[in-house]
Amino acid sequence: MLRLFNVYYPVRMLVLQGGEALIICCSFLLAVLIRLGEDTLLVLQYENGVYKILAIAALAMVCLHYFDLYDPQRLPSSSETYFRLLVVLGALSFVLAATGYFLPSFLIGQGVFVTGLTILTLALLGWRSAYTWVIRQPYLRERVYVLGAGERATRLVETLRARKELGMDVVGGPGAVGNGSLSRETLASTLTALQKNRGVDRVIVAMADRRGTMPVRELLDLRLSGIKVEEATALLEKVSGKIEVDELSPSWLIFSEGFRLNPSFLMARRFISTVVSLAGLLLVLPLLPLMALAVKLTSPGPVLYRQKRVGRYGVLFDCYKFRTMRADAEADAGPTWAADDDPRITPVGRFLRRTRLDEIPQLWNVLRGDMGFVGPRPERPEFVEWLSREIPYYHLRHIIRPGITGWAQVRYQYGASLEESKEKLRYDLYYIKNISLSLDLLVILRSAKIVLLARGAR
Repeated sequence: MLRLFNVYYPVRMLVLQGGEALIICCSFLLAVLIRLGEDTLLVLQYENGVYKILAIAALAMVCLHYFDLYDPQRLPSSSETYFRLLVVLGALSFVLAATGYFLPSFLIGQGVFVTGLTILTLALLGWRSAYTWVIRQPYLRERVYVLGAGERATRLVETLRARKELGMDVVGGPGAVGNGSLSRETLASTLTALQKNRGVDRVIVAMADRRGTMPVRELLDLRLSGIKVEEATALLEKVSGKIEVDELSPSWLIFSEGFRLNPSFLMARRFISTVVSLAGLLLVLPLLPLMALAVKLTSPGPVLYRQKRVGRYGVLFDCYKFRTMRADAEADAGPTWAADDDPRITPVGRFLRRTRLDEIPQLWNVLRGDMGFVGPRPERPEFVEWLSREIPYYHLRHIIRPGITGWAQVRYQYGASLEESKEKLRYDLYYIKNISLSLDLLVILRSAKIVLLARGAR
């Protein structure tokens, strides 16, 4: 796996994206050559043809991304993949036709776009078919042995089996069958046999209790013989974008790389959050009276909803949102998480939640310094007190400012239970450990996709 923007990506997925970007550029270059012939060099060099093709490629890649064609978890079948490819190509056709009509200077030449799209359609469908066939070949996949048992080992096996794009096949190990009673001697003999037979390419250590049971010498022999040996927590962090908390030791947090929370970085991050929030407020300023009027006319009560939230270092602050529920939503039951189809949500409030427009007033919280633009979502103190008792390391999410959006928000659903809050903490810890301006940019881009597609709201 390769690390980009402080996130790990499977090499196969990067090859897929890089190959399709190259195919898009080559398709339109070939179209220019076919349609313009000897004038090709002139158009490309002196009429900005190269930059126009690059712009088309960038637009196509954004469309492919927004249609989840680089997210295998959202593509249940090959037929769904090809259908979405055709939808993207159709959308690209309309965009190029409209651009050529309203901005004729963007045209490269007569019939170039039509020829390019025809070539691109055939090339992309052929490329996807070839890519799918190649990555399934056994000689291009790693054989993985999971050494360990318990919840973490089971989760690791399930993740590897679900993420086919990782190129890892679990071929054995106690973690693959849920057997946690094997002794050190049994594990040692198994690893020795694996070394002699070259039966695996990678061994992943997922043992909860290693004292007196981990076959250290045999693992070292495997490592020196060329077989990769990796720790389960580190691998799960790479492939899932989250950090396991149930069996996490304080020593791992102390000695692992990351957690770069130096003052100069936090100051730069604070400055960027302020600039982005100020620009956002200026951008949506004309919409604020309309949203306020819609809330006021459709439901009695205040326009803004103010609620105590836990901020950095556990300091309480008032978090502002456009009111999306009835004014008496918590009069009877007290603090309660929102649920799917919550009857307390007003019709206008449902629209504001789906489009995330209800969170615009939180830009004021960012300007005040209560929040950052990116970070763990602030939780209510009533829930924080309970969750801190039930979930290990929950307090660590408060060492940075909470955010309007965050890594957990773009990778996971709305958390409305103990287990879901624990899952969100796993993503929040990953973000805090790998915090960087580039990761913030990635979160913002993914947040834009979620808002446009109206996903994950409740």
